[in-house]
Amino acid sequence: MNQAFTLVLAAPLLWVVAALTVTPAFAQDAAAGEKKAAMCIGCHGIPRYQSSFPEVYKVPLISGQNQKFIAASLAAYKKGERKHPTMRAIAGSLSDQDMADLGAFYEKHGSSSVKTVADAPAAAAPADVAALLTKGACASCHGPNFNKPIDGAYPKIAGQYADYLYAALRAYGTEGNPNVGRANPVMQAQVKQFKRAELKAIADYLERLPGDMHTVPLQRFR
Repeated sequence: MNQAFTLVLAAPLLWVVAALTVTPAFAQDAAAGEKKAAMCIGCHGIPRYQSSFPEVYKVPLISGQNQKFIAASLAAYKKGERKHPTMRAIAGSLSDQDMADLGAFYEKHGSSSVKTVADAPAAAAPADVAALLTKGACASCHGPNFNKPIDGAYPKIAGQYADYLYAALRAYGTEGNPNVGRANPVMQAQVKQFKRAELKAIADYLERLPGDMHTVPLQRFR
């Protein structure tokens, strides 16, 4: 929805960033981003690595994610619009150029070894979940297969870890917690439409869809 995790039509679904759209006015350098990714691979380079604070869930898949969305998300952490303590500390050390470069690197990271599914149709959702997705107008931002958003500022969410998606969605509805929360008006309004069990059902369905995102393991974990 940094809609920013975007969950709807006039107001999208998951962790998207409508209000956070950042288009760098400078070149994005994937090679430079690779050199800056050392602080990222300790979590995002370990398959199914799990965060333990402030909540327990698998850290998101980011290799293959959209460059603009990664850069916008990092900017949101730096501004405090996303409250995860570790990510805020990391983003606070980054310049706008660093964020653009890291986004460029991760968008292409490992793509040569992964079969793209960008145009593959999404598997039909169970009737109850389909109704929830329609209510949230999720496809209006994330695309009909949830893997090819209408703009790179929105995230790919097909195949993303369900526990992470669920935690991200709940974060938009969390207030007054110094370690958990996401201040995006669109997404905050979105999650208020749903019960937690409904958010979990959406997340569980999205994880089962084929997507371009993956983890490129550190060499020692291969």
